[in-house]
Amino acid sequence: MDIRAGATSQDMVENRTFDEIAAGDSAVLRRTLVQQDIDLLAVISGGSSGGEGASAGPIVAGLVSLLVATDLPGPGGVTLAQELAFQGPVAAGDALVLTLAVTGRVAETRELVLSCDCRTEAGRAVASGTLRVRAPDEKIRRPRVELPDIRMSRHERFRALMAEAASSAPPVAAVAHPCSAPAIAAAVEAADAGIVVPILIGPQRKIEQAAREAGVALDRFRLIDAPHSHAAAEEAVALVRRGEASMLMKGSLHTDELLHAVLDRSKGLRTERRLSHVYLMDVPGHPRPLLVTDAAVNIAPDLAIKRDIIQNAIDLAHAMGIALPKVAILSAVETINPKLASTLDAAALCKMADRGQITGGLVDGPLAFDNAVSVEAAREKGIVSPVAGEADILVVPDLEAGNILAKQLTFLAGADAAGVVLGARVPIILTSRADAERTRLASCAVAAKLARVRLAAAGGETGA
Repeated sequence: MDIRAGATSQDMVENRTFDEIAAGDSAVLRRTLVQQDIDLLAVISGGSSGGEGASAGPIVAGLVSLLVATDLPGPGGVTLAQELAFQGPVAAGDALVLTLAVTGRVAETRELVLSCDCRTEAGRAVASGTLRVRAPDEKIRRPRVELPDIRMSRHERFRALMAEAASSAPPVAAVAHPCSAPAIAAAVEAADAGIVVPILIGPQRKIEQAAREAGVALDRFRLIDAPHSHAAAEEAVALVRRGEASMLMKGSLHTDELLHAVLDRSKGLRTERRLSHVYLMDVPGHPRPLLVTDAAVNIAPDLAIKRDIIQNAIDLAHAMGIALPKVAILSAVETINPKLASTLDAAALCKMADRGQITGGLVDGPLAFDNAVSVEAAREKGIVSPVAGEADILVVPDLEAGNILAKQLTFLAGADAAGVVLGARVPIILTSRADAERTRLASCAVAAKLARVRLAAAGGETGA
């Protein structure tokens, strides 16, 4: 936003009194609309932002109020009436030029008559009309008010992810011990959304009680009775080994119980890779999704484990359609410091990628968080890198850093987060009862997409 003729300083706003304003005086405001402008007005009005454009009425009215309040006449001015006619919709990307001009003065009431003309820079008419404004008699000069930074989340990426998952045959998920209302509800939600076909494994009476508490029916689902949580985890893993399921989903048992069954050397689902967790995060205002790893499984990974963590995340990025993911290995600084072990690990991992020990992505580090996700921050630091500022994958030094980062993005930046455990024969969904429904469904959708990719690569099918 740029406006203004009248302020004596960039940080101050000063009005014009009635006696200082003459017929023919004018003020101009220029504003290039972004989607957030349109979305915010839709939220306030309770309407829809639409796909072909938005009504010019609320947007022009808002810009008129702003120009009156800041310039003509400025602080102390009061709009008494306005009559505006609108010639068409506006859309994100439209560069609007709003002009107010004084066409009349009424000394007795200290009123101004203003003409209003709003059009795009290309000349397309948007709105026109007149206003009556009472101008102030006293001079007012005050600091310009700094507006809050508003970020809106439309959840578009997650909605698209779930819609894609529901458009294909849903894979079968073995759900271990869904013996609480939130756990059984998560499985049923995913089934209702067409994302997975759950097989419920655990004590039958407890599962049925949980279903009653959640208000869901179980008659359409396969239910396998198992005496306790350990047995449920083992049976869920056995279903995968027999080819009856292509995903695992945690119910109300402890994560350690499920992963213990997964890692059993003789009956589990181990591979040559270390298990690791990846959060797929959709951060409002950020141009691309972020994969944050590892924030849930490996507490203090060494160099070999970090190699597997990176490779697992790259494989997931490929499944999500990112052909050559950019991997930023995070530390507190972007230079190698022998006293900071994470920078040494980053340097070694980059060389491992150079030697083909990590494949399928561009790897760089150490990078601090700011210059991993911001092109401007990287440029200011003089960092020349194909990854800096454009990272798809953020590899954290340890679980504490990853957990803190993921929760900060979720609770302070309003990010959506979907999590999946990789490194086993099949993807594993670890949902929490504190997760929102959208998070649970997105986690299932990520795992389902990866399961379908793996099944297609293996030439098999484990679906509904």
